[in-house]
Amino acid sequence: MTDDSGKNSPPCDPLVALAKEAIAEFVTHGKTIPPPLELSPGMEEKAGVFVCLKKDGQLRGCIGTFSPVSDNVACEIIRNAISAATQDPRFSPVDSSEIDQITYSIDILSKPERVSGPSELDPKRYGVIVVKGYRKGLLLPALESVDTVEDQLRIAKLKAYISPDDDDVELYRFEVRRYY
Repeated sequence: MTDDSGKNSPPCDPLVALAKEAIAEFVTHGKTIPPPLELSPGMEEKAGVFVCLKKDGQLRGCIGTFSPVSDNVACEIIRNAISAATQDPRFSPVDSSEIDQITYSIDILSKPERVSGPSELDPKRYGVIVVKGYRKGLLLPALESVDTVEDQLRIAKLKAYISPDDDDVELYRFEVRRYY
């Protein structure tokens, strides 16, 4: 197994292994796997989860939930991994021939906390959620080429179909535990 740089990578985390298994089973057999009978540490809690897929270092799918919709992180990973592989509208569904070429990251989100303004944000440490009415846009932290709060807010607003110049939005921040 290799990482994005082509170097040998260590054995993957159980959370990442679960995402890989969920995608492989769904893409090759059309079946959703059940959660493990014994949940490893971190799988039993309830939290929002993002599953991101890359192929050749380029994004191939990324779907998640900012608050939990499943019984536990294991179920959230299975659900979002399959969605990232098959339902991200930016990409065609993952084909079984691609499975071995994909690298995975799993982000477990902390509970979002409302902040009073951009001064309480840091794109390397915090993800952001912008809210205006029913529209919401989320951007994970520590993303390549997102170096400033202004960039982070602009992208999150665009994802929510909010004008980048609209400052009349609610802001929330969250931290993640990221697994590869």
